[in-house]
Formats: sequence, structure tokens, C-alpha cells
Amino acid sequence: MSDQERLRRWRLILGEDSKGTRVNLNANDQAIDACLAALYGGKPNGDNNDIRKGGMEASKPNVARWLGDIRTYFPKSVVQVMQKDAIQRLGLKQLLLEPEILESVDPDIDLVATLLSLNRVMPEKTRSTARQVVRKVTQELERRLKRRTEQAVLGSLNRAQRNNRRPRHNEIDWNRTIRANLKHYQPKYKTIIPERRFGYGRKQQRLRDIILCVDQSGSMASSVVYASVFGAVLASLKAVSTRMIVFDTSVVDLSADLQDPVDLLFGVQLGGGTDINRALAYCQSVVRRPNETILILISDLYEGGNPTEMLQRAAAIVGSGAQMLTLLALNDRGAPSYDNNHAQAFAALGIPAFACTPDRFPDLMAAAIERRDLQAWASQHIES
Repeated sequence: MSDQERLRRWRLILGEDSKGTRVNLNANDQAIDACLAALYGGKPNGDNNDIRKGGMEASKPNVARWLGDIRTYFPKSVVQVMQKDAIQRLGLKQLLLEPEILESVDPDIDLVATLLSLNRVMPEKTRSTARQVVRKVTQELERRLKRRTEQAVLGSLNRAQRNNRRPRHNEIDWNRTIRANLKHYQPKYKTIIPERRFGYGRKQQRLRDIILCVDQSGSMASSVVYASVFGAVLASLKAVSTRMIVFDTSVVDLSADLQDPVDLLFGVQLGGGTDINRALAYCQSVVRRPNETILILISDLYEGGNPTEMLQRAAAIVGSGAQMLTLLALNDRGAPSYDNNHAQAFAALGIPAFACTPDRFPDLMAAAIERRDLQAWASQHIES
């Protein structure tokens, strides 16, 4: 890198008040500098007079223009960071309630979480635009995650339901049966006489009951988005029965909205307290087949209700024969903050507690369906 390029970069980093750089910016760099100065040139939350004069808060069209400019001058990953910073530093939450502003924003998980937090105060003129933004993000997530989830879940169900005794014709696992009986090949008849047949278990309509119990407190926002997408994918599989339950200090069963993750997400109210004990009580009441039930609690385990009853109820669920696990987070960032004491208490009850990335979730479901040791699975697949 030349000295001139190094000085240019320092000038853009330090802003127009930097001293000693003595760099003349070309027109393109001046536009970049203006974008950066509007966002990072002063104090957060609108305390900078220059920002107010510059129009970031004074004029909605200027904000829309700025959102367009940053897409022109910065790569998508940087745009998403700058949008998030703008929401925090410049108070853009209220401006996101304007359709023309919302149409200018690059949609991502963080934006969806922000829109969901504004759901109850969102005017009708913005709601349809917000739904389009949320749908774009959820469709992209579904495209990325659906096929893998279906393959993992259906494959694990087949393996879990194998019947090695006397499978019916439509239940025979032909590949496994042929491999096991190759020694009985009859050259004269050019066929195999199967001494033993291997098959999958009877294909029932619902082989497993899956309950997603999701903490909708503000810190779990991105986990709620991913859980909703996975819930919709699982609900589309006839082999499993899926429930989606969200909670703060109250409990809401959103299972009826699982066919559309957008409807489901707009039924969520981010923020508020946390009563895990009450949520587990509701989950306990809807368990019909404990031995075929997988309950996934997605929460950072900061209990605002009754911690003692929460642990007793969790122990009762496991004691009934149901599988239960806790995801401290379901996102790409891990679990930066969670109640370590409660996580250890759950683990002592045989309820593994760990964070999981969306890309690992299909494999996790497969391991749960096959009744593998989930703590061992986590130790092998989840980075600390």
C-alpha cells in the first residue's frame, strides 16, 4: 500500500476533523466521507448538531437517500452493520415506521427483529411493507434451511423406526435387505432368495411430536426468527406433529400460524419479562405421547418466575419419558449471555443446554429423533 493510500484511508476513518492527513478526496471519496460523517460524525442518539443540520433526522427523504447511498459505496455486509448502527445511534426506529424508509433498507435478521419489536406501534400504512421485508428474509432462510432439515428429520425417522422382524412389503428397506442376502444369490435363477428381510417401521402419520417453546424476550430476537422458520418447515412434514409456543410472562400457542412464518412472527411480541416455569407448565399440559415427544426450550434461562418450580417441572417432563433439551440461543452468534447456574441445573437433570447455529439445527433434530446422547453430540459438533 502506498503512503498516499494509507493517508486516504486514515482520512476516511478519522473524518473531516482529522489533522495532519492533508489528503484531497475525490468526488467518490467525498460521498463516502459524507455517509460516514452522517452516522459516525457525532454523539449517538441525535446529540450531534451537525447530524441534525445534515438532515439525517430532519427529513425522511434524506434518510432514504442515505440508505441508498451506503448500498452504493459499501458491500452488503458493511451496509447491514451501518443500518444497525444507524438504528441505535440516530433513533431510526421511529423512521422505520415510514414505508418509504423501510423500502430503502437492506433486509436482514436484525431488521426483522427491530420490526417485530415495533409491531404493536406500527401504523397500518407501514404494516404491509414490513410484512414484505419480513417475508423476503424468511423466504431466504427457508430456501437455505428447508431441504437439509427435511432430509435430516425424515432420514432419522426412518432409521429410528426400523423393524428387523417381519416388515410388510411397502416397509422393506430393499438396499439393506439385498446387501445382507447377497450370499444367497441363485445363479441358476439370477435372483436372491432373502433369508432375512430388513425394513422400516410402519409408516404412521405422526412418528414424533415436536414442541418448540421459545422465549420472546428482547435478547432472544434473532432466535425467535430462526425458530419460526424451522417451525414452519417442521410443520410441513406429515411424519411429525409440531407445536410453536412463545412466552414472556404470558404464554401464547402460535401452532395455528405455522403454515406461514410471517403470520407467526407478527404474532410474537418481543420484550417483556420471562416466566419459563409458566411456559413449561403449558407445554406439559399439551404432551400426549411422552415417549414420542421432543421438547426444545429456546431460552437464555434468565427466569423471572419461580426457579425452583421451573426445575421441578423440567424434571417431571423428563421423568415422564419425554426428551427435552435447551438451546441457549439459535443464531449465528452463539449465546453471549445466559444464566449459567440454571444451565448447569438443567444439565444435571439430563437436559443438555448449549447454543446452536441454524446450520447445525437439522443435525440436532436428527440426533434427538434417533435418541442419541445429545450432550455427546453437542461436545462433538458445537464449538464452546
